[in-house]
Amino acid sequence: MTVAGVDIGSNTAKAVIMDNGDILATSLIMTGHQSRLAGRRALDLALREAGLEEGDIALIVATGYGRLTTDFTDQKVTEITCHAKGAHSVQPEARTVIDLGGQDSKVIAVGENGKVVDFVMNDKCAAGTGRFLEVMAAALEIELDNMGEVSLESESPASISSVCTVFAESEVVSRVAEGTNKMDIVAGIHQAIASRIYAMTVRVPFKEKVIMTGGVARNIGVVRALEKRLETSLVVPEMPQHMGALGAAIIAEERAGA
Repeated sequence: MTVAGVDIGSNTAKAVIMDNGDILATSLIMTGHQSRLAGRRALDLALREAGLEEGDIALIVATGYGRLTTDFTDQKVTEITCHAKGAHSVQPEARTVIDLGGQDSKVIAVGENGKVVDFVMNDKCAAGTGRFLEVMAAALEIELDNMGEVSLESESPASISSVCTVFAESEVVSRVAEGTNKMDIVAGIHQAIASRIYAMTVRVPFKEKVIMTGGVARNIGVVRALEKRLETSLVVPEMPQHMGALGAAIIAEERAGA
């Protein structure tokens, strides 16, 4: 029984195709300004990789902020449920999921069965998200993908007191003008994100083990800053950006076999 999960996020669209619990193919593309078409393209890419056609798929589940725009999926499930399900599948011991995406951040308390116990979500501002890091990287004139490694070289992180993107960008510009090393500024940015996410975790029943998902999980500097702030290690899965799509595919298997 072959199924698919499609996660249409603000920055990227992902697809996962599964058959009897095995992942056959995955894809990831930029969402762009038409989320429905991005989801369609992500699914088509995964189908091509798997050597399948859409007619071979028993059930397609969509998730993510763009899920409601799809007209090619069979069912739609919230990203909170799908991220919990996907994270639990790769780390069954995990009881807390920290998902930092392009435009929002989530902390999800997960039960033994992978179901959501509680969650808190920040989708009103870019603090602690990929977009926040993009703005900071541009202000510092460094590559976004290099921020994590750069920050690990810091021995004296700069103080970045604001988590508001606009104010934090102003602080960064001021630190540059003062002659502060970029590595220290980046480390300070990561610490600011960690403080923001920590404030979210205390609003849910926080328990170890903790798994981190979303595109920001690829930034080792943010991971390390969070580990220090939370005083625990974080599990980062092999494909952190695909956890929502994976969860959607798992739910599709469960429902197709019901």
